Amino acid sequence: MQHTRPEDIQTDLAFIEKMTAMRHDIHAHPETAFEEVRTSAIVAAYLEGLGIAVHRGLGKTGVVGTLKGTRPGQKTIALRADMDALHITEETGVPYSSTVPGKMHACGHDGHTTMLLGAAEKLAATPDFAGTVHFVFQPAEEGGGGADAMIKDGLFELFPTDAIYGVHNGPMDPLGLLTTRVGPYTSASDDWEIVFEGTGGHGAAPEKSTDPTVAAGQFMATLGNVVSRHVALTDWAVVSIGHVAGGERESANIIPAKVMVAGTARSYAPEVRDTLEREITRLAEGCAMACGVAAHVDYERGYPPLVNTCDEVAVTGRAHMASVGEALTMTDAPAIGASEDFAYYLEKIPGAYVSIGNGDGPGSAFVHTPKFDFNDALIPIGVAYWMNVVAEELGAT
Repeated sequence: MQHTRPEDIQTDLAFIEKMTAMRHDIHAHPETAFEEVRTSAIVAAYLEGLGIAVHRGLGKTGVVGTLKGTRPGQKTIALRADMDALHITEETGVPYSSTVPGKMHACGHDGHTTMLLGAAEKLAATPDFAGTVHFVFQPAEEGGGGADAMIKDGLFELFPTDAIYGVHNGPMDPLGLLTTRVGPYTSASDDWEIVFEGTGGHGAAPEKSTDPTVAAGQFMATLGNVVSRHVALTDWAVVSIGHVAGGERESANIIPAKVMVAGTARSYAPEVRDTLEREITRLAEGCAMACGVAAHVDYERGYPPLVNTCDEVAVTGRAHMASVGEALTMTDAPAIGASEDFAYYLEKIPGAYVSIGNGDGPGSAFVHTPKFDFNDALIPIGVAYWMNVVAEELGAT
């Protein structure tokens, strides 16, 4: 199986127009976590039209297509795209803007889905490889844990897989720049909430009350010590406050009975994650005890850290270099603080997750913002990348 370059894809103008129109259609009809009914129906019908065997309903709205190569081979790989949108009101002004109030494809999953469908079409037309490819179209990446849901529904039992690969567009990175790394690449994402509870009272007579605002203030002022005094310099972690609530603005002379402080904790190592949970809890309870109030701590673990495996990262590097060259291939990139539920797959089997630049020109925007739009120029680059991953993994005789 030969390698493919984006130019090879771009010369097929009818294909590019079709893929672009598909991306725009998905973009105009965004569906959020586990509600991707229309999108998954489009995906399943398209795969079936290519002669690819389709399994529907994994993780509620997930779709898996299976394509066997024409040459004998036992190895099986999976290629994954996410399908869900976000609860954001679109402000791009593009002709294919969201038709659903309050929802939009603000992270590029419309493009991820399109790139993988395009690769499926090209591979189905000439399945000159040895082994099997599973095309995994996943729901609910945006906080819903769709990867975990598909696994629990039997993804790897129904479709035994030797390695899995994932792609995300790289917002504001140069078009086509691949970044990834061996080991931890995206962080664990945990949410925490603490309610400091006292009696409240009149602001003119604080001695007659127990005041949770003092405990909350002390907690917020010293939260940075959780990382600076309990996480080793050679490790990485960050704890941030994102929400504070207490009392009523119209009654500023009243000491509230409760103050809530909430935020996020990010880390890469399991032992550091344990440390953050333990020390945030201990700090909150200590501040509360010192002020004579109670602290109710809720620490909720979200997505685990995403840990790429060595051999599979090497595959991604060779595949992308065959597409666009060494200058746009970085397999030793720094880890990033975002989280991604592809991590659940990598807890089960080897694999690698990469980012490919969406472009940094005029009008580019960061993901999860009202002005973000996937760059259609990335479609042929992504299709070529996927085909070259298959060539690297299953192309040998």
